[in-house]
Amino acid sequence: MDFVFHVLFPLIIVMLIWAGYALIRRTQERRAAWESGLTARARVVRAYVRVQMVNNVTRRIQYHEYDFTTADGRTVRFDEAGGPASRGVGDETLVYYTREQPDKATASEPVPGKDAAGTVLGVGILGVGVIILVNVMIKYG
Repeated sequence: MDFVFHVLFPLIIVMLIWAGYALIRRTQERRAAWESGLTARARVVRAYVRVQMVNNVTRRIQYHEYDFTTADGRTVRFDEAGGPASRGVGDETLVYYTREQPDKATASEPVPGKDAAGTVLGVGILGVGVIILVNVMIKYG
């Protein structure tokens, strides 16, 4: 039982904190790309679906790999989850990027309010998980 309280729970807490950090970082990257004002036409070079099974429920996540050229002539390729399932290889779309990190571009339309709400909800859920684990460790550890 010591393993659970002294190794497993702290490891899960660290993973939850890292997930919150990654969620906030990606939200900031998308916001920076939208606010930079830099856009380019990108071509879908690969479209694929990953299937996950969670509690015997199939979850399909659409991924797209894009290729575009920045205003200063650099060719960039990036991968992004989400996007319409109808978008296929060879299709063109508008991408938003920053001059400093064009590989952190996004092909999603600007929806800062929805993005912020999703981030707050996600971080809140992760925070509740951390609080529950800490309380269990204090009470039973």
